Amino acid sequence: MNQRTIFFVSDQTGVTAETLGYSLLTQFDSISFRHVTVPFISSPEKAEEVVRRINQVAKVEGTKPIVFSTLVQDDIRAVISRGDCLCLDFFDAFVAPLEKELKTRSSHTTGKAHGIQDIVAYTRRIEATNFALAADDGAHTREYDQAEVILIGVSRSGKTPTSLYLALQYGVFAANYPLTDEDFERGDLPDSLKSRRQKLYGLTIEAGRLQQIRNERRPESNYSSMRQVQFEIREALALYKRYGVPFIDTTECSIEEIASTILNDTGVSRHLRP
Repeated sequence: MNQRTIFFVSDQTGVTAETLGYSLLTQFDSISFRHVTVPFISSPEKAEEVVRRINQVAKVEGTKPIVFSTLVQDDIRAVISRGDCLCLDFFDAFVAPLEKELKTRSSHTTGKAHGIQDIVAYTRRIEATNFALAADDGAHTREYDQAEVILIGVSRSGKTPTSLYLALQYGVFAANYPLTDEDFERGDLPDSLKSRRQKLYGLTIEAGRLQQIRNERRPESNYSSMRQVQFEIREALALYKRYGVPFIDTTECSIEEIASTILNDTGVSRHLRP
């Protein structure tokens, strides 16, 4: 398999360059990529050092590295563009046409995307994350009135990571509750959930995948047996149907896809933008 070296170069954390770059690279399955992230390139001198690294890779590997750049300052971007590489500059590709269309020059301010200039948004992110942690796994159900969405499902179906993602990325106050044998034997939702039925969103997962996940946690136990897994999934779906709870099958979905589907289905606002 062919291999190419990829540089993600940024004047801040590199998250934006990585996100955009990875999205494009997924379209090239036949090539193996070696990733190098170079954050906080805040001066032409630092950029010159990056160019030396890029040129060295080009010399050793015999192929040009590909550079995904989200640098803001023109003088720093100019240095990187002189490297022996294919430089894909997101700032130049998107901001320049926007400046033309909007008939105004952008601020060229570093750190706008991932800084904390908006203290209200930053505070919301922290508060939502603290809430998700406090309300994880059925804890503090008395605080569910504060929740914007309550994820329910069997153990290991993806509730906790989805709750945290909703909090960190969008500032959504998300709680989660694990459906247990006690709920299934009773054939009913607990009162703390029934009284907040409109906030509920269910997660389900294929039995084979759930057994695999559980077996990694508690091998050869009733918890990870196929019989138990199938029972819990079947009973959880029955509760969703009884109470009209919307749900998603998380088996082949990423956290990003799960979260986006939940927000779209429920109408819960994206308080923050990634």
